[in-house]
Amino acid sequence: MAHVRIFRHYIHLPYIIMGAADLVVLGAVFYCGVFFRYFGEINFFLDNYQVAFPEALTFAAVNLIIMIAMGVYPAKTQEGMSGMMLRTIFSILMSAAGLSFLFYVTESWLWYFGKGVLALSSVLAIFILGISRSLFLFFANEQSFKRNVLVLGAGNRASNLYDDLKEPLDRRGVELMGFVPGLDEEVKVPHQKVLTIPGTLKEYVLQHPVDEIVIALDDRRKKLPLDDLLECKMEGVHIVDAPTFLEREGRKVALDLIQPSWMIFADGFGAVSTRSITKRGFDILSSLSLLLVTWPIMLLTVLAIKLEEGWSAPVLYKQERVGLNGQPFPVMKFRSMRVDAEKHGAVWAQKNDTRVTRIGGFIRKVRIDELPQIFNVLLGDMAVVGPRPERPIFVEKLSEKIPYYNERHRVKPGITGWAQLCFAYADSEEDTKEKLRYDLYYIKNQSLLLDLIVLIQTVEVILFKKGSR
Repeated sequence: MAHVRIFRHYIHLPYIIMGAADLVVLGAVFYCGVFFRYFGEINFFLDNYQVAFPEALTFAAVNLIIMIAMGVYPAKTQEGMSGMMLRTIFSILMSAAGLSFLFYVTESWLWYFGKGVLALSSVLAIFILGISRSLFLFFANEQSFKRNVLVLGAGNRASNLYDDLKEPLDRRGVELMGFVPGLDEEVKVPHQKVLTIPGTLKEYVLQHPVDEIVIALDDRRKKLPLDDLLECKMEGVHIVDAPTFLEREGRKVALDLIQPSWMIFADGFGAVSTRSITKRGFDILSSLSLLLVTWPIMLLTVLAIKLEEGWSAPVLYKQERVGLNGQPFPVMKFRSMRVDAEKHGAVWAQKNDTRVTRIGGFIRKVRIDELPQIFNVLLGDMAVVGPRPERPIFVEKLSEKIPYYNERHRVKPGITGWAQLCFAYADSEEDTKEKLRYDLYYIKNQSLLLDLIVLIQTVEVILFKKGSR
């Protein structure tokens, strides 16, 4: 299987294997650093290899977390091996800087072997990770992790499925063999993708390496070949409906393909985490940690706004947004627009909005304008991770035009979210609809693991202006 579902979240299997291999390699690299730092003194090494384990584990874990935050593993698909290694080098340098600080803070009880081992291990890690990954990708081609998928259907539903899998990143887990039209079904997919099967589905499955059949017929009530599909399932072929398939491959909900019944019977969409003490504890701990790290940045932002617009200019901007269960609340942000930005009424924010100040443009790019929302989290109006809150006037309009839009209010809005990682800036109704698909995925599959993944990978969004999924 190309994706593994962990706590209801789908993760690409090669990334898990490569990450686990990197963790082992990084731990081994630290031991190599200890050995070479002390000039190959084998007796010293044998006497102290157990003492080195906590340091080796810390070194490996910190490097792995930062590599995940930098989007190292998806970069192989998007940017090739060179892009992957550039991000790896950047990650190791960041890790070395962070661990060096940790060395000075905890020198008396953690770093027994000294900072020389840390520096040597970091240098060795760059070269050895490059070698180990090249070997992994040589012997375990990613193509071997892909599932061969046959789509039953070639009409509108199949066309929607095909459109969602156009990008290489969206079909990294599958190899589309083709589309089999249903009886009297009008073909909507490209004709070169249509398969004509002379016999039955079972006969085709026995003659070709089909791993999975996706049901994407426009009319399933009278035209679904149940007996044929049952025969295929008995031969070991996985049968799945189109919405579930697209959720797994794209990590988003197929908004145009689902019915209310799908949401009712689907695994997830529970509101447990909104009442969970653990979820609230995670939000408080994360927001306090963010506040501890970012207060100097917030102070500099206040000074920059004052210097640009005068000491009497307001720094914070409060705006009514829609929160949990549709209840309004005042969201806090650093003001990035002119004071009179909405003198003619509320309008969509644009990518190159002329109302944005010079300082405002910068703090928007690096997401500093969102930092005061830490206090919204502490007050309980928001979570650290969740759908971004929208203004009531836009919610009213969007909920009339976009199906299931109000379902995003089943959880607390967040400072960052799954949609922010996976989709670009939304400045239109169509973009908002696409972001809703990711928001619904988060609501359906929410867990502390997914919150951690979103929080860690938000670093990549800030640094590289894109998500990694």
